[in-house]
Amino acid sequence: MQKSPNYTLYFWLITLGLVVSKVLFTFRPEISLFTEEAQYWLWSQNMAWHYYSKPPLVAVLNYISTDILGNTEIGVRINAIIFGVGISWVTFIFGTYLFSKKVGFWSAMLLQAMPLWWLASTFHMTDTSLTFFWILSIYLAYRGIREQRMSWWVLAGLATAFGLMAKMVMILIFPFLLFFLLYTKQWAIQKKYLLSYILVSALGFLPMLIWNWQNGFDTFKHLAALSGAGGGESTSFDVGKAAKQFFEYLGGQLAMISIFLLPLFGGFLIKIKKYNDSKIIYLLLPAVMSWAGFAFLSLLTSIEVNWPVFAYSSLAIAIAAWICEQKGVWIKLRNWGVGLSIFVPLLFLLPDFTFLKSIAPIKKAEKSAFRRMSGYQPLADRVAFLQDSLGVKDAYVFSETYHMASELAFYLPGNPQTYMVNMGSRKNQFDLWPGLEQFVGKEQQGIFVSWNYEKPGEFATFQNLRYEEHFQVLFRGEKLREATIQIWDNMERYDPYISDTY
Repeated sequence: MQKSPNYTLYFWLITLGLVVSKVLFTFRPEISLFTEEAQYWLWSQNMAWHYYSKPPLVAVLNYISTDILGNTEIGVRINAIIFGVGISWVTFIFGTYLFSKKVGFWSAMLLQAMPLWWLASTFHMTDTSLTFFWILSIYLAYRGIREQRMSWWVLAGLATAFGLMAKMVMILIFPFLLFFLLYTKQWAIQKKYLLSYILVSALGFLPMLIWNWQNGFDTFKHLAALSGAGGGESTSFDVGKAAKQFFEYLGGQLAMISIFLLPLFGGFLIKIKKYNDSKIIYLLLPAVMSWAGFAFLSLLTSIEVNWPVFAYSSLAIAIAAWICEQKGVWIKLRNWGVGLSIFVPLLFLLPDFTFLKSIAPIKKAEKSAFRRMSGYQPLADRVAFLQDSLGVKDAYVFSETYHMASELAFYLPGNPQTYMVNMGSRKNQFDLWPGLEQFVGKEQQGIFVSWNYEKPGEFATFQNLRYEEHFQVLFRGEKLREATIQIWDNMERYDPYISDTY
């Protein structure tokens, strides 16, 4: 008798191998934190109940991890790496619970082949913990539905509360569960459990409500603006623009599943009529509802590619359940699709062990992919050198974007609080913190650093320009971009752009 494969062992061997690749990537010297990662790290240095655009969990996690590992790239990204393992593991046990260990294994492999998982498990963003608590919540809720035990519902409520403290879009789980119970005619026997679940989950709203009550409900205004419902003058509906935004959204979502897995995805959709049982419906509904909701919004406003994908994890389980029943060409498509989908990210993440990345097109693609997360360490080193050599160590550092300001706060020695001069952007967290106005009229130097502007212009005027240079940063020996560094004496006037856009 043939021995059954040890799918649990295979899962951990592959998953831990990917963990090693993420750690190696984090230690690559030419790669800095992604600008959003740096921003969320800076939030952890200014702890609050909530922040302008997001709940507090990402800052809390950074606060804990950097307290242990220091203000380092691994201190930030260890959160993404750990939660990435968690997302995969819950997917594995959910697929195993519903079907078999074989399905559980391939569910995790399909998920780990998807770019959406690579993003969440490599860069510590709000989507990292959101995706974990989403798949954990729907797994625990399904256990509650199937076994009719209050303990599972309470655990699901706690997981959802943490999800709400990761990102408010977690709220979509409520209509999903309600629709599923109504559709499967289980509302009558499950309503007491669902109501208890909602009450426990409501704990996740508290930090947001406390902070927004104290800060004029800025987060609600920000979310309304992102959805196209707030900020700016109303305009007539543009059919051409709406169609362009929708097809950009559609293409982005297919890419987040992986172009190498699209044959499997297509085959699954064609044969989906065979899978009309409640388990498959439960797995598909989160992805369908999230996709459809943001597809509608794409007709009104531009949608970031990552916004809906937190709910796609269960889609991997549904596809795995189907593919494990197939034979022949489908198995080859599965193996090649998963293999290529994992190999290509590894090619870009890992150091150039094989010298494949010295091939001109691949080198150019890598340079483009990592443009927004390269050059900040040498730039900060140069600013620190100028502070020392010109005797302006107590100077404050500022930029026109929160991206640059956050990166410099992370990479400058001592992690000083940096500042942003608003020169025309929408509101952000820096607008709520003490700003450059505190330096007006004081005999102190300010250091302006920017990728985009030659000077702070009329928004901040100074007595004298002490020093200026254009600093070129490189990526693997090639020019990446150039930054302006200026050292100014004594701010005389500060007149930032006052944005009414949230």
